[in-house]
Amino acid sequence: MKRNHLKLIIAAFIIGCSSFAIYSCDKDDDVIPTIVPVGIAQDPNNFKGDIPAGQVVTLNPTTVYVLTGTIKIKDGGKLVIPAGTRIVATAGASSYILVEQGGQIFANGTNASPVLFTSSAATPGSWGGLVLCGKAPVNTGNSNSSELGNAAYGGTTDTDNSGSLTYVRIEYTGADYNSQKFNGLSLFGVGNGTKVENIAVLNGLDDGIELYGGTVAVSNIVSLANADDAFSWTDGWVGTATNIFTKRKADGTGNTGIKGINNTNSFDASPRSNPSIKNVTLIGGTTGDSKALKLYSGSYATIDNIVTSNWATGISIESDQSVSNFNGHKKITDALFDTTTTKVALKSTAGTDVVIIDTTFTEKPDAVGAGNGGLAPTWATGWSGLQ
Repeated sequence: MKRNHLKLIIAAFIIGCSSFAIYSCDKDDDVIPTIVPVGIAQDPNNFKGDIPAGQVVTLNPTTVYVLTGTIKIKDGGKLVIPAGTRIVATAGASSYILVEQGGQIFANGTNASPVLFTSSAATPGSWGGLVLCGKAPVNTGNSNSSELGNAAYGGTTDTDNSGSLTYVRIEYTGADYNSQKFNGLSLFGVGNGTKVENIAVLNGLDDGIELYGGTVAVSNIVSLANADDAFSWTDGWVGTATNIFTKRKADGTGNTGIKGINNTNSFDASPRSNPSIKNVTLIGGTTGDSKALKLYSGSYATIDNIVTSNWATGISIESDQSVSNFNGHKKITDALFDTTTTKVALKSTAGTDVVIIDTTFTEKPDAVGAGNGGLAPTWATGWSGLQ
């Protein structure tokens, strides 16, 4: 009998402990973490200033942050922007966010709740944009200063990590800064340790996205209704781009869908711009620089699964070095030229036409480009501003 009593006591103890564990787990599930504002986050109606080394500023997704000036994330500082956060700029060209070398930004939205950078004026060119400066190689020497923000960039660290941008929408950028317009997103010497995925740049007054050297890989890029080039690179970018969808303004104005440069002062500068571009849809217009994809000043690239629609020229390759890399070498594969007057054109540095060798490009009548031919891809629906 004593042994039976002991068994009951042990059983009761086990049940009690189990109940306690379950209750504790349920209680933990109900705990909502509190974000304690520090540094520049303490006044969301006057959101500006520096984030110094060692400081992590985490924003509250239920708060609207009014960007009233410049934010500089210094070496060793971090800015964390959760899904659904809105940052609204009000101060023209002095409103921009700059990530300096060694600083990091983590703006990580979701499909349902993207991070939004916008302007109270809701007009193109009404604020600066987002600028990241990393330590990856560029072909413009060892001492570089970004044309936007005057910050150092470049180095020898391929894997440099400036943070993470996912499901981010950037609107109405392009304010004039020292006679140079901001792009929506500028990546100066950014390394491939940085994550750049699901990025939409809309209604800017200059380029949507521009890469200045570096090794960063980008994917799921939407660039809509920007006044200049939708997506461009220069100064030795050697990364990858997968899934790019660009479209000119509703009136058809703008410039190229994609523009690639090596170095305008030295066409053979090293490292040479030589990205891998895959799954692209470029929708254009016949005014302005009506070339869906334009490569020049020594830029190389490999291009696969591209759809161009409504352009004077589908792919224009210019300068002796760039032409030599492409002509006859099958660097352009699975292309669909829809309502495109001239499919591919080659020009020497002197500007003369070059005869195209048959094996320069291959066509595919059912190419899907960014995923849905000449229509908006499903991966971009909703969060990017595409309907």
